[in-house]
Amino acid sequence: MFQIIHELPLNEQQDALIIGVFDQPKFEGFTKELNDIMENQLIDLLREGDIKGKKKAISKIHTLGKLGYKRIYFVGLGKEKDIKFPVLRDALGRLFKAINEDRLTSITIALDTFISDSLDAMEVAHAIGESFSLATYKVDTYKRKPNMPEKEVETVFVYSGEEQEDVKAGLIVGRAHGEGTNTARGLVNLPGNMLTATDLAQQAIAIAKKYGMEYEILEKEDMEKLGMGALLAVNKGSVEPPKMIVLKYRGTDKWEDVLALVGKGITYDTGGYSLKTREGMVGMKTDMGGAASVLGAMQVIGELKPEQNVVAVIPSTDNMISGNAFKPDDVITSMSGKTIEVFNTDAEGRLALCDAITYAKHHGANYIVDIATLTGGVIIALGDCTTGAMTNHEEFFEEVLESSHETGEPIWLLPYFEVYKEKVRNHSKLADLSNSPGREAHAIMAGAFLGEFAEDTPWVHLDIAGTATSKNDHDLGPAGATGVMVRTLATLAERMGENREKQ
Repeated sequence: MFQIIHELPLNEQQDALIIGVFDQPKFEGFTKELNDIMENQLIDLLREGDIKGKKKAISKIHTLGKLGYKRIYFVGLGKEKDIKFPVLRDALGRLFKAINEDRLTSITIALDTFISDSLDAMEVAHAIGESFSLATYKVDTYKRKPNMPEKEVETVFVYSGEEQEDVKAGLIVGRAHGEGTNTARGLVNLPGNMLTATDLAQQAIAIAKKYGMEYEILEKEDMEKLGMGALLAVNKGSVEPPKMIVLKYRGTDKWEDVLALVGKGITYDTGGYSLKTREGMVGMKTDMGGAASVLGAMQVIGELKPEQNVVAVIPSTDNMISGNAFKPDDVITSMSGKTIEVFNTDAEGRLALCDAITYAKHHGANYIVDIATLTGGVIIALGDCTTGAMTNHEEFFEEVLESSHETGEPIWLLPYFEVYKEKVRNHSKLADLSNSPGREAHAIMAGAFLGEFAEDTPWVHLDIAGTATSKNDHDLGPAGATGVMVRTLATLAERMGENREKQ
């Protein structure tokens, strides 16, 4: 796919050359040579606005035989002093979409034209690898295929005079992040009848086998022996068996300092007897978005092999209605021993997750990140562009936050005051906890409930109900699943491993 080249074959027949251009470009070195060959036309086209340096602008010119390249694409980068990694990645995503629409099969990127004081060759290479995978992702459909064969880019030549090992490393990391995100997208986009808890477990096993990870799949009988009454309650209305999915990545010789990634795997959510509306039920195949993000992150971790121990724990079932389904007013006992009064069967995700958090601690988790499409309340609070977060440990949250800044996946910390904890504990007159103390501070109540099971273990909760899907096409992909937080979780593992090396 990616090939690093040391010389730029300007006279050889090629489809397209890609050049980065700032809003005040300097024609020197390679770009000066190119402008000379084009008889000074590049400067004229810039001056006249046919080539734009505006941020994320894509300009295309035909070389009309003056070069071996048939076309040159210019990627607008805006002001050089303002360029940041997410801006570059999004601009390149827009480029790769244009390349796909033009049905090209090979392109050459002049990497050095994208370098600035704030972005080195490795970061640019990372952006190229990541954006290519993300922007060219296509949603699998079940429509009859057209007769016209599809064309797509098969080879990306990357030309750079910079340190080749840095460029190679950047491409590898970027591609891994992009492909892991696409794995999550593919899972979330699958219809519920094609992705049961059993299917999700098989997907996890495939990742574990590919990267030599340990895995464990708990069956219903195993959960009954371990007392996982919360997850089992959610499953009671279903004909599909539940699964508790565990993957273990060993990044060090000793199983210590373990990061747990806990992802909600509700493969379809009707709301149970607290039934969703007709409109509200459409799209609930995506309620396993947290599980998908965890599996995507484990794929990235398997590719990049950070020196960090990671355990992934995914509670999976669907939430259905039947004569056996759990009901409002039921009292259930979680694996932790804490009892829970059910006030809302549509607050099922937190019930599945609470047993998973307890089981992550059983596997030695020293740090826990749970991730879930948990509440509509977080969408009301933060919209569809920011993930909501809660924590019991500010220092650990800062690590997660820095990872999200690095990957361009914004999160915002919601409050976790004692008053919220008390509402979860005191709302029920019959049990230790209430699974739904009411509509007020809905997103916070869900996180506060999960905090009761994290207890003193450093914990961050990520609610991706708003960010797991996109209604519209965007620079880095089509409408549908986004694979949000795959890159943040993988980067967190990488950063934690690097920090250990420094100590």
